[in-house]
Amino acid sequence: MSAPVSTARAPAALSQAIDWLRAGQLDDADAALDALSRRQPGDADVLHFHGVLRHRQGRTGEGIGLVRRSLSLRPRNGAAWNNLGNLLVEAGQADEAAASYRQGIAHAANAGQAANGWANLAALLRKLGRPEEAVQACRSALALQPAHGPGWYILSRLLADQGEVAEAVQAYSRAIALLPQEASGRAQVLRALMVIGERERAAGLLREWLAESPEDPVAQHLLAACEGRAPERASDAYVSRVFDAYAESFDASLQRLNYQAPALVARAVHDALGEPARALDVADVGCGTGLMAPLLAPWARLLAGCDLSAGMLRQAKRRGGYDRLHQAELVHYLATQPAAFDLVVSADTLCYFGDLHAAARAAAQALRPGGWLVFTVEALEQDEAPFRLELSGRYTHSDGHVRAALAAAGFAPARLQAVVPREEAGREVRGWLAAAQRPLSSGQA
Repeated sequence: MSAPVSTARAPAALSQAIDWLRAGQLDDADAALDALSRRQPGDADVLHFHGVLRHRQGRTGEGIGLVRRSLSLRPRNGAAWNNLGNLLVEAGQADEAAASYRQGIAHAANAGQAANGWANLAALLRKLGRPEEAVQACRSALALQPAHGPGWYILSRLLADQGEVAEAVQAYSRAIALLPQEASGRAQVLRALMVIGERERAAGLLREWLAESPEDPVAQHLLAACEGRAPERASDAYVSRVFDAYAESFDASLQRLNYQAPALVARAVHDALGEPARALDVADVGCGTGLMAPLLAPWARLLAGCDLSAGMLRQAKRRGGYDRLHQAELVHYLATQPAAFDLVVSADTLCYFGDLHAAARAAAQALRPGGWLVFTVEALEQDEAPFRLELSGRYTHSDGHVRAALAAAGFAPARLQAVVPREEAGREVRGWLAAAQRPLSSGQA
């Protein structure tokens, strides 16, 4: 049941409504703000916070309209401009959001409010793939307020993106001291530590993380990498967590990594199948944000995509090109699609599997006789093991393991080519581009 609306004078009543809003008591806040709106229909502050409430209720478009009305009455309200920017980000209106944040900075009531605006702008610029501007925005926030936790946190992620690992670790250390509840960037900075060989330091921080959150799948997976253990595959929870968090900035980040996996897979499809004729049923497993869709379209009569990450699937749906999209783990998905496809592709997804036998068997089951499986993995160039979990959190595979898994699943001898599907921290990542055909009959060699 909602608490009664305060009958105090308007400023106190508004303060109570704001407290309820911040506490997530949306029904109470709604009743209070409705009452205030009836008494003071043109009050800029009431309009402002009513707009924020509407957004929290899932009515972002209405909320944007209310905050804009507030700003028409009080155009120098920096806090309202900043909140308008937040709502516009949620509505996918990035350019308008950036302009709102800049207005909020220009009209900030104090240094802390301006620093918040700069940090919000930096986070948006990072999502838009504009890292240099984002770093400058962070530094502007920190110049105004050197103990600004969000500014240090966003800066740590930007520096890690750019391979500035030592600086990223320093920035993250500042952020976690100032903002201990902000742990979502922890994995990125820990991976950066691992990449520069600070394995013991990273392992210690991961054990501290697991002491706080014993079931955290990201900490569990990265600690296994630090300790040289290799579970057969990354857990569903790990993959979902990582890629849900990464979805909005994924495409922009890959541009910085010179990401070639989709183009390499498309080239191998052409080599295997020849000129496209839109005649095939195709599955893109681990489809991510849908980068493969336009490359596969010339071959596809039907194009299906699957991914564990709901965030990635939202981006793929937005991009378009798929006839069907499924949220599913790829082995399970393929195993439930017997003889459904002529072509199965997987660009840079099987690097989250160690042992490839289950994935190869499921792909063989999902393919019709004569169908093709095409995929990339990262290369383990020394064959002392079939696969290894690397400090990046991804697996590398020996060529012998790739061939053995495909042969055991009944594929004809695979075509395996050494490639460079991406870069990381300024270095080329070596990989294998594999193409294998399901025989036309059980007697085919």
